[in-house]
Amino acid sequence: MDILNRINELLDERGWSKYRLAKEADVSEGSLNNMFRQNSLPTIPTLEALCKGFGITLAQFFSENGEPIVLTNEQEEMLALWNTLTKNQKQATIELFKTM
Repeated sequence: MDILNRINELLDERGWSKYRLAKEADVSEGSLNNMFRQNSLPTIPTLEALCKGFGITLAQFFSENGEPIVLTNEQEEMLALWNTLTKNQKQATIELFKTM
């Protein structure tokens, strides 16, 4: 997913300017404009603030149709375990999954 394109989609859906989003999300307009001008990705805290400004969750931001993503108990357990892994362990896990 192209995060900047997704932000633009949400702006267009609402008829908002970047100025309006900056105000709603309590993010500086300069930071928001720099993100687009430099084609750089927002940090997680900034993306969370933008989602809050839009009135959506991070899950809704990343979902294809705007609906909340519902995880099974197994998926939630896997994500919880993933968050405890080191960088090397995560890479090893990815490599293992690729062989399956």
